Amino acid sequence: MPHNNDHLMSLKDIHITLGEGASKVHVLKGISLDVNQAETIAIVGPSGSGKSTLLMLMAGLENADSGSITMNETELTTLSEDQLAQFRGKHIGIIFQSFHLMPSMTALENVALPLELLGIKDAENIAKDMLDKVGLSHRLSHYPTQLSGGEQQRVAIARAIAPKPDLLIADEPTGNLDADTGNQIMDLLFNLNKDYNTTLILVTHDENLANKAGRKIAMRNGIIN
Repeated sequence: MPHNNDHLMSLKDIHITLGEGASKVHVLKGISLDVNQAETIAIVGPSGSGKSTLLMLMAGLENADSGSITMNETELTTLSEDQLAQFRGKHIGIIFQSFHLMPSMTALENVALPLELLGIKDAENIAKDMLDKVGLSHRLSHYPTQLSGGEQQRVAIARAIAPKPDLLIADEPTGNLDADTGNQIMDLLFNLNKDYNTTLILVTHDENLANKAGRKIAMRNGIIN
């Protein structure tokens, strides 16, 4: 198969088994998938179908038992933990359902932190710009406990996109939000995808949201249908 330079990430025959002994589960069974630059993909399927595991694998937070994952022509399965963390910091943004903000830091500090870890100069100004983009310029010095769920998710999104990652991964990004807030968050993610050419991959139970994506991937029992 000729190498396609449009592919941002390629997964080839990925297997993952989780758990030990009797509780061992073959979670991903030979998954192959090509992801293109600037594409939007929704991964759907029943609970336990392997969606989140696939997402964590793409985020570099889960290791495959076998198979290969290539991103930006780097073979991720060969990297050490440190190399992987570094690669992830530069190229991959992650948004979780439960925000994962640092409670002792303001919104601004939460967004600036990953930039500072990457040694990016002007981290605070970039963080301000990003919070402005997600509509939170009036909340810079607020702590997570002083923000609503929707606002916390906006901070988490600003934090994920501040380093301008090639790939943005979102696990049920609207799962903890009411319908209106969820819709706003989704519009925000799709607009950022357009503005920055960032590839967006999300796992969701929300049909409307899944239908907004350019491509829908249905999973069942650890395989792509």
